[in-house]
Parts: sequence; structure tokens; C-alpha cells
Amino acid sequence: MFTKETYISRRKKLAAEFSDGILLFLGNSEAGANYSGNDYIFRQDSSFLYFFGLDCPDLAAVMDIDSGGSIIFGDDVDMDDIIWMGPQKSVADRAAEVGVCKSYPFARLASFIKDALEKGRRVHFLPQYRNHNKILLGEMFNVSPRAVNDLASEDLIRGVVELRIIKEQCEIEQIDQACDLGYAMHMTALKLMKPGMKEQELVGAMEGVCISGGYMVSFPSILSQNGETLHNHSHHQILTPGRMCVIDAGAEIASHYCSDFTRTLPCSGKFTARQKDIYTIVSCANSYAAEIAHPGISYKEVHLAVARLMLQGLSNIGLVKGDVDEALALGVMGLFMPHGLGHNMGLDVHDMENLGENYVGYDATVTRSSQLGLGSLRMARTLKPGHVITDEPGIYFIPALIEQWKGEGKFKEFINYEALEAYYDFGGIRLEDDLLITADGCRRLGAKRLPITVEDVEKEMAE
Repeated sequence: MFTKETYISRRKKLAAEFSDGILLFLGNSEAGANYSGNDYIFRQDSSFLYFFGLDCPDLAAVMDIDSGGSIIFGDDVDMDDIIWMGPQKSVADRAAEVGVCKSYPFARLASFIKDALEKGRRVHFLPQYRNHNKILLGEMFNVSPRAVNDLASEDLIRGVVELRIIKEQCEIEQIDQACDLGYAMHMTALKLMKPGMKEQELVGAMEGVCISGGYMVSFPSILSQNGETLHNHSHHQILTPGRMCVIDAGAEIASHYCSDFTRTLPCSGKFTARQKDIYTIVSCANSYAAEIAHPGISYKEVHLAVARLMLQGLSNIGLVKGDVDEALALGVMGLFMPHGLGHNMGLDVHDMENLGENYVGYDATVTRSSQLGLGSLRMARTLKPGHVITDEPGIYFIPALIEQWKGEGKFKEFINYEALEAYYDFGGIRLEDDLLITADGCRRLGAKRLPITVEDVEKEMAE
């Protein structure tokens, strides 16, 4: 939790975007993993955390634009709660810690909203992703829970995005800490990796480091020798000499700020000659993105510049042919990198994507492409100081996709399909760092950068 002045300032800035009405923020409740009482680890809603800072379940808050005040809704604990959880702060005391002077029992929320609606006041709320909150809002607004998000306020979405997307110094400090913990996770895997281990052993070691130093992983860990599957959460295989392992994992610290790193490691500690060729293309692309990312350039432009560099690299080793710029414009790179260069990161590892990816990563100046790869770019906006984004180029050889394009004769004048047949067992390579856009460029977040070059990876694994 930051100072109460931080939360007061954030609410004041958001309120200034509205002339009247009520802004409603729902916190999260606990959710049973397999029965009530055996719950998943609690995770508060990120926008509720951003504006109200209270990290406990069953709370809601409103900002009354007309009166200028805020209210926290929640229930004080009873004796049964105290027996099981110990003494807890009152809701009023918690509210005071974040600069809110008024609190009511949670049951009053429904009548408060109903009264506002009956008076013709606009009640703004954000899209919901938890069924519990969809049901709650459905009852308040007399609609099906499935229809709740149709009533979400675009004005509130845009207002929240514009505030949260630019990180304050206190947030940057937390993200740096999350990146330091993410670094420790990945270095643990690098030092332990050896043929004969099960992938799950490395996952357990990494996540143990994360939980020991933080709150939880920032997303389910991706660790697989089948790196051509972009989000592979299966960890059942035995590490095999000659193969590579893509490790995409991050930490969420107690403040709930996140990190997100990816490295691709040779299972035996040494890359093959063919692996070095592709790996070097990707590592150069990762570094190039950080070289050219600065205020005033759009991340779509950075994506395209990185894609061109990788196409040239693939052309140099005979997998791509023809004019590189023409191939780039047509979307040939989508065969090899069917995802975007990066996304926003902060309180969410994919920051604010519950509010709508196009609101977060796009604006009136940039539209989403329909091309494979470029169309999956989650952050395309013009960069500004305070943006926190990931830099994660990759090259993948996905046999089913290659065969589909080959069968369709797609881009046959640019793709050497015959040469690609030798790469059907290659897998994929992804390399990811986290960047903060600064006044004159960018810097990598965290005190240390994970090994990135072929030489540094092999050296660290040998030691």
C-alpha cells in the first residue's frame, strides 16, 4: 500500500474527467478452489487496488462526482471470523488509511446504487471478469449477468486506462523489485537445468523462489521444450540433450506489481550450430527493440522494425527469400512470429486487458492490423515516458502452420518451404525483457539483465 495521499491524488485526477454521476469499483471476493473454505489465493481487483489500495476481500467503493466524496462498503468481522483469522481492522479504519472518511456495511451498496438509478444518475462501472461480481451487478441493474458488461462505461474505461498506463515513480520502484525477483527465478532455472530432469522440477524450483520472495507468480509459468507452442503449460517432459527449453515466467510481489521475462535455454548447456543461428537473430532483435524504443515512436513501428530485422536474418540463412520490405508489408513474418512484440505491464502482467485490449494498447492514432502476428500486437500506441512494456521477439517453427501455408501456396515467392522442412523438430525461441520508457529512451527494469547472448548463456550454464 502506498501513502493515502497517493490514492487521494489518483481519485482526484479520475474525478476531474467526469462532470456528474457515480463511479463504482467492485473489489474481489474469495473463490473456492474445490469447495467454499478451500479457496484460491486471494487476488484483489487491480483497478480497486489502484484507486483504493485495500487488499482484502468483499469490498466495494464509490466515488460520488456530485458531492466529491468517496465511500467504502464492507463488513466488519464477527467473532467467528476472529476465531479463525484473528482480530482484523474495521472497515472504517481501513478506509481512513487510504483517505476515505465514510464507510457503510456492504448490504447498503445495492440500495445506494438503486437510489442513484431512480434519481436518473449515471452509474459508471468497469467490465467484470469474476462471475460473482457479474451476478452482483446483474441484480443491481436488473439484467442478466451475461449482459452486465454491455453496460460497462466506456468513459470510465478510458479514464482508468489513461491514468494507470503511465506509471508513477512509486510504481516503478515496485516493478523494479518484481523484476529482481523474476531475475532470481530465471537464474535458478538456468543454474539447475540439466538433461534428465523433468520440466516440472524446474517449474517447482522457480515458483518456490517466487513465493519465498513475493506473493505469487504473475501468470501460470510456461516452461517447455516444445517452444513452438506459444503458451505451453505442460511440464511433463524430460529435459533432453540437443533440445531447447522456453521459459516464460514472472513474479508478482506483495504490492501486486509484476514482472515477465522469457529466456530460451539449451537443455545440455550448449546450443547447436543451427540453434545459434536462430537464437542470435532473436537476441539481436530483442536488443534492437530496446535501442529504438523512445518517446514519440509507436510500439507498432518498433514491432515492424524488429520484424524486418528478423526477416533479414532468416533471409541470410536461406529460410526467406525475395525483397524483405515487401515480405514485411505482406505479413510474411507472421509465419515465424504469430504474436506481437509486447504488452503493457504493471499491476497486471498484461496490464488492464480486462478493460479491453484495444482501449489499452490502441487509440485514435493507431488501428489494429488483420495480419497474423502484427494483429496480435497488444501495445501499438505512441510511447510516452512512464510506459512499462515487454520486449519479447520470437521465432517459432510450427509444423501445422507451415504445412497449411505451404498447402495454400501462401507467400511461396518469399518462403523457402523446402528448407523449412528441416526445422519441423526445432521448436521455438522467445527472449523477453521488461522496459520502462524514459524521457530520452528506455531502460530495462530490474537491477540485472538475464544472460541474453549465446556466449553469456553458455558461460552461465557452465558455471
